Amino acid sequence: MFLILGFVACGGNDDRPETAAAISYSPAEISVGNEEAVQPLYITCEREWTLYSDDSWITCVKSAAGSDGNATATITANPSFSEREGAIVIKSGTARASIPVKQAGRPELPVDPDILVPQGYRLVWQDEFNDPARFMPDENLWWYEVWEPGRVNNELQRYVAGRQGDELTAEVSNGILKIHARKAGNEVISARINTKESWKYGYFEASLKLPVGRGTWPAFWMMPKQEGQWPDCGEIDIMEEVGYHPDYVSSSIHCKAYNHVAGTQKTKETLVASAQTAFHVYALEWTEGFIRTYIDGKELFYFPNNGAGKDTWPFDAAFYLKLNLAWGGDWGGAQGTDESALPATYEIDYVRVFQKK
Repeated sequence: MFLILGFVACGGNDDRPETAAAISYSPAEISVGNEEAVQPLYITCEREWTLYSDDSWITCVKSAAGSDGNATATITANPSFSEREGAIVIKSGTARASIPVKQAGRPELPVDPDILVPQGYRLVWQDEFNDPARFMPDENLWWYEVWEPGRVNNELQRYVAGRQGDELTAEVSNGILKIHARKAGNEVISARINTKESWKYGYFEASLKLPVGRGTWPAFWMMPKQEGQWPDCGEIDIMEEVGYHPDYVSSSIHCKAYNHVAGTQKTKETLVASAQTAFHVYALEWTEGFIRTYIDGKELFYFPNNGAGKDTWPFDAAFYLKLNLAWGGDWGGAQGTDESALPATYEIDYVRVFQKK
């Protein structure tokens, strides 16, 4: 017998190996928490043996050839709140043995009583930007895109990883994430940040105050984790605004059938009179059957799944969240840019993700 890793709890009343026909094995069963775990196994057979699992979240590796020896089972982290069950199968000639595997679901996040949780949902991810030790976004939660000017939409800014020299483009202060577009020499720099985690369906919301100035183009939106050809892969724009049309915010979707290149995008715009002077809550409810956006709890945009397939509904995969402040470009710069507005600041009070129970 060997030492079982501390984070693995083995079943059974004693440490004697279980036997199935000519196969002896230990442990008798495996039970782990929701984090990734590596479980050692010891197996004895009368002849050559192999092992495998039909569960995609369990990977088995035999250490050496022969009838006796060690093996390991790697159990990936469980992203669900529900416990899951699987098995490891040991095969030797006509004999078979099965080791049950149980893995706990992820723990519930503690929910502040001031957070309004949509009915039937649970909080699964959040960033309140309240850590006083941080002056930039938490890189355990977010990653930066770094782009040259003009890469998409003829936008004029250079996206940098939060700072260029002493100039910050993404900073956290007083519980607020601030994305700045500012002059740096002969160019404009800004930030485009994305969540490291992605989700399929849910309720996504952020409290935002939009920047001021002709040329600004802030957005709160989503793209698929599995990269694909745009627009076929899909895009969900929860909130966009351009500075030359202040306080008019819009929501849109893009896909193969409906996109702005073809002029067929599905979109809805409304006036939010204080969008640039006060925080408002912009939200997306995304289910198997529809996409719906809200501003301060009031519906803005609705797009149903018409059942026609990927051309109209590529929204059946995991997407991640994006926050950025563009400068100029095909839409943001459609009426030119006014550099006297720089530095311009896009403010984010919080970002939260809820999923159905």
